[in-house]
Amino acid sequence: MWRRWKAGQSLSEIGRAFGRQAGSIHGVVEANGGYVPAPRRRAARVLSLAEREEISRGLAGGLSLRAIARRTSRGPSTISREIARHGGRARYRAIRADDRAWQRARRPKLCKLAASPALRELVAGKLALEWSPEQISGWLARTYPGDHALQVSTETIYRSLFVQARGVLRKELTAHLRTRRTMRRSKHATTKGQGRGGISDAVSIRERPAEVEDRAVPGHWEGDLLAGSANTHIATLVERQTRYLLLVRVAGKDTATVVDAIAAQVQTLPAQLRASLTWDRGMELAEHRRFTVATDVAVYFCDPRSPWQRGSNENTNGLLRQYFPKKTDLSVHSQADLDAVAARLNGRPRKTLDFRTPAAMLAEAVASTD
Repeated sequence: MWRRWKAGQSLSEIGRAFGRQAGSIHGVVEANGGYVPAPRRRAARVLSLAEREEISRGLAGGLSLRAIARRTSRGPSTISREIARHGGRARYRAIRADDRAWQRARRPKLCKLAASPALRELVAGKLALEWSPEQISGWLARTYPGDHALQVSTETIYRSLFVQARGVLRKELTAHLRTRRTMRRSKHATTKGQGRGGISDAVSIRERPAEVEDRAVPGHWEGDLLAGSANTHIATLVERQTRYLLLVRVAGKDTATVVDAIAAQVQTLPAQLRASLTWDRGMELAEHRRFTVATDVAVYFCDPRSPWQRGSNENTNGLLRQYFPKKTDLSVHSQADLDAVAARLNGRPRKTLDFRTPAAMLAEAVASTD
């Protein structure tokens, strides 16, 4: 996983490679601030697993401590302490002793900001003023040229912000960074092929037929992603005339995953209910042409920062927060769970429908078009 992250793959790409949710990958990566953990190494002076196995064999063979020491080229006192530390002659086991020693060897060194309260206060104060870590590092070097205790590298500041386990700089300070980023990204990460900066061949909502605007006929949908914690999402589709809701489980936010998921759901609808889909400007529908080919549903995109152009969908997303509160992991819900929630909303009378239910309205609309 870390090799893929370092190579610049997205969370969704890594998740698909391992058959995991993107949110699961995000949790692991974020816990380490996006930094690839440094591999642990044994000091040359400590006992190796092979030496501990030799000790175990010597004990099983009834050898003395001095004889075991000669076979391992270690001092007798070293062998004596090792055996006493891990259960004595009768209970010593090489694998267990090695595991315990490996765990006890964890002695994380305090980073510079943790060891120097004065430096930490200086850095935190400048971050609160929207100074970048690079500006802070350069300013400290110029202001305190002869005092290395009050100087710190740019990378140390970033690590202290992103790796919260260090307990040095408050996570809230990341909001003052220009990018608002909460973890380190690989220098190889790229948006090439992701269509950033605009959706190719997007058809504006202004070109949508009048029958869609006045809700004269069924089959025209509005869609969006409902966001949860840990980069998890649910796709929501609302039919404009009847307010009928479809919920779709998506494994990631990337366009290939979203398009495949909603296309599969839309293909289960009767042909008369597959006319158009209006979406916001999110890149999750960048492959809209592939969606249209698969479903024969035309796609229209709202103007930037204009959520009211998908009013029915926005309103329904608000209702869904009763079942899917903000900052909760949405990946725990199966498609059956989502279908059950959609059925509840579709069976609820709506004032805008003169207190009829979306389910009844949709059934009536389908019957009238048969």
